[in-house]
Amino acid sequence: MSENGVAASGGRRLNPFSRREEFSPQALILHRVCTLVTYLVFLITAIYYTFKAPGEGHKPRRTIWGNNRPTAFAQNSVITSIYWIVIFILQLVYAWSLYSSNVVYVNAAANIGSHYIASNLLLFGFIHLWVRSYFWLALLLIVINFFNMSAAYFRHSTTPRLIHIGTIAGPLAWNFVALYWVGAMAVHKDNLAARIVGNIFIWGFAAYGIFFLAAFKDYTMGFCLSVLAFSTGVGQFLGKIIELQWIFAFAIGALLFVLSLAVAFPAWIGRDIFPRGEVVSEDRERAPLLQDE
Repeated sequence: MSENGVAASGGRRLNPFSRREEFSPQALILHRVCTLVTYLVFLITAIYYTFKAPGEGHKPRRTIWGNNRPTAFAQNSVITSIYWIVIFILQLVYAWSLYSSNVVYVNAAANIGSHYIASNLLLFGFIHLWVRSYFWLALLLIVINFFNMSAAYFRHSTTPRLIHIGTIAGPLAWNFVALYWVGAMAVHKDNLAARIVGNIFIWGFAAYGIFFLAAFKDYTMGFCLSVLAFSTGVGQFLGKIIELQWIFAFAIGALLFVLSLAVAFPAWIGRDIFPRGEVVSEDRERAPLLQDE
């Protein structure tokens, strides 16, 4: 092997985000420990600040949903909380995959491990900033994590389905919506101009979801964004019924749901008529853990 090849190989070993064909026992142990620790840290922090505001720091200090103030992208706390509960449960599948005897699952889980661990740490920091009303700093972490999760998606788009949903598609979809949610709080405007801008920008939900449905046939992203669009719609409806935002949000949620179902149904019955890039390969789609049937 040439010196350049050796250097490149060494660089990949040192880069925690590089894709690898196999992992040493030591590397797997490190992934397992870091996954468990960051999962628990993020989960406990999210639960704690859902019900209790911080006792110190910048004022005003509120719970996570206490800062869900009326904006063009305010969400419904119940729907989004249920969404995250499902994500947390599905992430246990990812954690289990690190202990699997199936090399496909182990390597797939380990390859996205650094992105997943980084996401947990960034969202842990986001919550602490959000509940203390440091909205611009909170938005910065959301932006960084958006790039982190986007990189995970595009570099590991063939991750087995159940791992993909809990660790990539679900968090990335929420992170995209959070750009609007947190950004609206950072700008802190709820006037007519802000509402008009919100009426335009909310269609970004539809464009983003359709992109993944068309380019990757990823109906999981479509369903996730559909749920979050409905959450935004309910949040807007309960806030200001006379506004157009809730109508647009419900329309986008319904559109993404129908399109996602149209992409998913042929795959579920084994008659996929869409020829373009798959999130999961045909062989993996038939694997026992990944069966959609």
